[in-house]
Amino acid sequence: MKISFRRAHLGIPYVVFMLLFVLLPLFFILFYAFSNSSGTLSVEPMVNFFTSSAKWRVLFVSLIFGLLNTALTLLIGYPLAMILANRKYNKNAVLVMLFVMPMWINFVLRTWAMRDVLAFLGLSGGEYPELATLLGLTYNYLPFTILPLYSTMLKLDKSQIEASQDLGAGPFRTFFKVILPMTMPGVVSAATMVFMPTMTSYVIADILGEGKVTLFGKYIEIYFTQNIWNDGSFLALIMLLLILLSVLLPRLFDKNKKKGINVW
Repeated sequence: MKISFRRAHLGIPYVVFMLLFVLLPLFFILFYAFSNSSGTLSVEPMVNFFTSSAKWRVLFVSLIFGLLNTALTLLIGYPLAMILANRKYNKNAVLVMLFVMPMWINFVLRTWAMRDVLAFLGLSGGEYPELATLLGLTYNYLPFTILPLYSTMLKLDKSQIEASQDLGAGPFRTFFKVILPMTMPGVVSAATMVFMPTMTSYVIADILGEGKVTLFGKYIEIYFTQNIWNDGSFLALIMLLLILLSVLLPRLFDKNKKKGINVW
């Protein structure tokens, strides 16, 4: 019996992986999210979520931390990315490696080191849990902001910037009318890579906030470790919907950009 091999067969391992490690876990999340402890279909987890002020408070706090961390990383990372993309200051991309190298170290170790530094500066999580957590989040996710901005700024059309300057536009007008719109895909990509991981990053909040800051990811972990699978699965489903929304927004931006619509 002759077995023919086709190029499409190379996708079989990928399909098997998707079935076992993506679709099957998603099915269990959906099943537990819409069932009760006895295993019958129920909207009890959904009711528990929408009627719980504690869960809404944790979600609100996580959204605030996500927005603040995204804003801080963009404010710090944008000018740094401009400097790194300028070959006048970074001819051999050495500076880029200095920002990437900390990512090679386990982020838990980096966070514990950050805790010691903050304690030395008098900003320990015991006294300032929110500030310590925010600083730790910014420190850990800053490279995820710099890299997409850096790669986008390397592709800037220098002729448009020169044309703006030749036409009499000042530095601020050139930045807001020319440079910022051209780098907006990098800004959106950086914000996407920072916002959602911030909401689910409970290890950093545990270490630096010393247990006084609870993010949404920590809430999910608490329910699962206590074997409350139904409520925990519905919280995970909410998080999945937020992640889906954060993925669709950049695509909407790219789609509108191709149609010539200025969404900004």
